[in-house]
Amino acid sequence: MADMTTLVAATRKKSMTPRVLPTVGVEEEFFLLDATTLRPIPANESVIAHAKNIGLDVVTELTTLQVETNSPRVQRIRDLREHVVNTRTTLAAVALSHDAHLLAAGMSPIARGEPGPLPIADSPRYAQMLRAYGSLANSDATCGCHVHVEVPDKNTAVRISNFVRPWLPTLLALTSNSAVSDGVDTGHASWRSTVWGRWPTAGPPPYLHSVDHYDDITASMVETGMILDEAGLYWDLRPSNHQPTIEFRVGDVPAVADETALLAALARGLVLTSQWAHERGAPPPRPADHILASAYHCARVHGLDGVGVDVQLGTCVPASTLLRQLVEYVRPALVYAGDARYVETALERLDHLGNGARRQRNVMASSGNAIDVAIHAARSTTTDWSASLAHAVS
Repeated sequence: MADMTTLVAATRKKSMTPRVLPTVGVEEEFFLLDATTLRPIPANESVIAHAKNIGLDVVTELTTLQVETNSPRVQRIRDLREHVVNTRTTLAAVALSHDAHLLAAGMSPIARGEPGPLPIADSPRYAQMLRAYGSLANSDATCGCHVHVEVPDKNTAVRISNFVRPWLPTLLALTSNSAVSDGVDTGHASWRSTVWGRWPTAGPPPYLHSVDHYDDITASMVETGMILDEAGLYWDLRPSNHQPTIEFRVGDVPAVADETALLAALARGLVLTSQWAHERGAPPPRPADHILASAYHCARVHGLDGVGVDVQLGTCVPASTLLRQLVEYVRPALVYAGDARYVETALERLDHLGNGARRQRNVMASSGNAIDVAIHAARSTTTDWSASLAHAVS
């Protein structure tokens, strides 16, 4: 991306005056699978009650087949990584005590045993969504990962959004972890993103001219019934409606905790890089909508293992090349935050092992059995890549 390469060079020449490092936190969504059949089961009520009783921050999701964990917002990626690893491990043990496996995957590899609509969690909000959206709310369950990066205010979040949106397909390719769903290889690295795309506001945010522009768009959507309220704005990147953060919503829930920490480090790197670019007076890139849509399509289908789209040039390049371009783009911010070594070490592991989508496809191709995919994915949910990554993180 020629314009972004220029931005990197300018950032490196810029003297970095002392700044406060933004905090970062994550929300992760998981499936609960029957310990014997590996099918999703409606066990979230008992699992959540048990988890809360031992101090885990776990809440319900849209369906009773799922749970969501919330991390605190911290400054050090080391602390975030440790929290995610410990939370996954502890919650998996809690789930197992209720005859369920915890699964980090964007879609369940095996279909639910019972036909018909999914069981919706007992919540006034979810009941309202079911009334408003019908089968859109209860036909498919998906699990994503949301990263919150601290920003001073909504105005800053809107400015940052314009700089970050061209990189959203690359983050999607990185985290793709839903190749196998309902017993078959879907032909998509992130089938979750494809299914989730049916929601009326799913996908990248538009180019936002100001906070007033953002507020006008939101108000119009509420007025027409497109969304219930601002919380129903499901863009892949948005100002949080309940925290002083910008929220990255683009990714599948990563297969391994270290991939979540990697995503968080890159997200904060993008926020810092965007802030510095704005301070220099650099204009945000504005790729054509059809090119950004093509980049999303390639990310959903291929993940990191095929072609991607350079949205600035409008050309096809390997998705792995785009990931490396992203790292170079945010490298000054990674160095500033103390995250550069961890990102490089995690990417080396990712190059060797592949992300969740690749590993799912490898297992499926080897055995032809989605049960084996579910078993492998459940084991990966609590896998700690290695002590070397723990030492690499700042």
